Amino acid sequence: MQSSNFMFRGSFPLFLVMVSFLGLFLIAMFTFNSPVSEDNFVWRKPIIGSIFGSICVLGTMAIFFPNECSNVLNFGQKERRWSRFYGFNRGVSVSQSGSSVLRGHHPTCGRFFSHVFRVGDQIFCATCSGLFIAALAALVGVASYFFGNWQTGHSAFSAVWVGILGVILGLLQPLLLTVHRSLVRVFSSALLAIGPFLILVGMDELAHNVFLDVFLVFLTIFWLTTRISLSRWEHEKICSTCSLAFCDLPSEYKKMGV
Repeated sequence: MQSSNFMFRGSFPLFLVMVSFLGLFLIAMFTFNSPVSEDNFVWRKPIIGSIFGSICVLGTMAIFFPNECSNVLNFGQKERRWSRFYGFNRGVSVSQSGSSVLRGHHPTCGRFFSHVFRVGDQIFCATCSGLFIAALAALVGVASYFFGNWQTGHSAFSAVWVGILGVILGLLQPLLLTVHRSLVRVFSSALLAIGPFLILVGMDELAHNVFLDVFLVFLTIFWLTTRISLSRWEHEKICSTCSLAFCDLPSEYKKMGV
């Protein structure tokens, strides 16, 4: 019964992945037949740059202040009690029952060893760290392209395809549960954040179409939402098979029908 419930809960993230890949397919088609706009809207780049830059800023805020974002979005309720600091965790968070210790946003039971990495005495969430680094890089790119004089020129086509590959690798990583390397998670999450930027810049250079740019911005939000959903599904799968008596996280997941 628990297995069937878990598969049912996992069907929604997989549906999001299918829709995400449909969006990537459309982008791939656009690279060969770009809907070029005859009217080059003069405020296109500043407006799109401001929107995409705001997404990057909000993303970094969500990394550092997940509880506040969860309260606004009503998302991730079951992790809200345990996650005091989602990304660069300098302390130890304990659940209300006092039995579940988190470091770098993950339990210290060993099942999540590939989800974190250590630098000295500090433990960091691998996924959050990758997203944070890539978001900073994307902000620099936004300032250079949308508000500066950087032009991709003949590299626009290549930028789109590199971005597509980055999004694919970023989305597939949670599904590859046999990959037990924290650096892989850092790299894949960074690709997921920098990939949409490369796609947006490349397609903007190819098409100069504000409506296509807005579509790509919405796809970026959808891809990030899909990645979050996949991560939660992966966490649930790990905890649903755990029988540690001193940890209350698996029991909480089971109470939710996992």
